[in-house]
Amino acid sequence: MSTVEETIKINAPVQRVWDTVMDPSRFVDWVTIHRSVKSISPQPLAPGATMDQVLCLRGVNFTVHWTLAEVNPPRTACWEGRGPAHSRALIRYQLTAEGDDATTFSYTNEFHPPGGPLGNVASRVFVGDLSEREAHKSLFRLKDLLESH
Repeated sequence: MSTVEETIKINAPVQRVWDTVMDPSRFVDWVTIHRSVKSISPQPLAPGATMDQVLCLRGVNFTVHWTLAEVNPPRTACWEGRGPAHSRALIRYQLTAEGDDATTFSYTNEFHPPGGPLGNVASRVFVGDLSEREAHKSLFRLKDLLESH
């Protein structure tokens, strides 16, 4: 298993940050490895909502089936994902209002590759620190997006 944790302060109200990060049609604006979303449950998103997201790492596209496991608007959300070859992922958003016009956004991504310990080794070779770099770039894209409007 690998875990990536990133936190960023965004000069935008918590509701605006929430509305952006929870809108799958906005992923293209800030998630660097995002390619498309299909088969999405109707809005508003509630526990049990699902979507299929196409992501790309190192030039390889793959689909993750996400289920919204927990949601407490506009504070927390937890997505559980199933990917290729029985891989699993968990993404957690934690938003904290910093006054009326700023938000601390904490992002956690846990990835469980298939194949047990051998899969963990292969994942480190294939992915390395790419997940951390892409999470960092995605959060700065989100910050730029929300602070430029």
